[in-house]
Amino acid sequence: MYGCFLLLFCGIKGLRVYVYMSTNIIYNKSISCLMDKCPTLTGNLLDLGSGTGAAIQLVKEKFDVQTYAVDYTESLMSLTEQKVDVVDLNHSKLPYKDNFFDAVLFTEVIEHLENHRGILKEINRVVKSGGVLVISTPNILNLKSRIRFLTYGFYNLFGPLHVGESDLHSTGGHINPISYFYLVHSLLDAGFSEVELSIDKIQKTSFLWMLLLYPVIKVTSIFTTRKEINKFKTIDSYNEKFVDDMSSFKCLTGRTIIVSVTK
Repeated sequence: MYGCFLLLFCGIKGLRVYVYMSTNIIYNKSISCLMDKCPTLTGNLLDLGSGTGAAIQLVKEKFDVQTYAVDYTESLMSLTEQKVDVVDLNHSKLPYKDNFFDAVLFTEVIEHLENHRGILKEINRVVKSGGVLVISTPNILNLKSRIRFLTYGFYNLFGPLHVGESDLHSTGGHINPISYFYLVHSLLDAGFSEVELSIDKIQKTSFLWMLLLYPVIKVTSIFTTRKEINKFKTIDSYNEKFVDDMSSFKCLTGRTIIVSVTK
């Protein structure tokens, strides 16, 4: 019996370490994307969904910025010097004046929100002209996720939800699966531009599926794109690149998509 409890404890501890390391990879890659856009960033930076402050801590190692944090509770923050502004991102506006921030990090949060288009427009309001937003979310287009949806009806990291309750800091709070194209469309509609796509890491399972399925995906994509252009008129010079990206190596194999844009 003791052995069973020990195995259970080790399993839970190992899962926590894995989740921490996994999230840290996303934070590091997101900050790398921020550095690519703003290598000499100074001024004010907002971390939306700041959690423990892990991303803020990494930011402070790279940039000389004044950091601001927003979350639904201040109890998660582990940085004693970091103030947290408590905001309900589903229903409230950000408590900052227009054109205040030079950069915004929005990592692993948008999948928890009811109205992502509204908050993206609100982010655009508080970002300066020329400012940068870096956003990440689980990639529902990788082949592991596509196969799961085909066979089970749910994307990877998006499963059945309990009615009337949500665990905000787990996949139980993932209520909003957004594919790359619709995320980009939302960002452009909110007033951002200069879209750049990155991923946190290549997912091994998706890579193996790609070796098997890529020829089928590529041929089907070509014929379907032609039909969309000629018959339905849904693709034009403005969105064609983002449609093509849906079947790119990054979207097919990436675990998490990271999109950086400029106001």
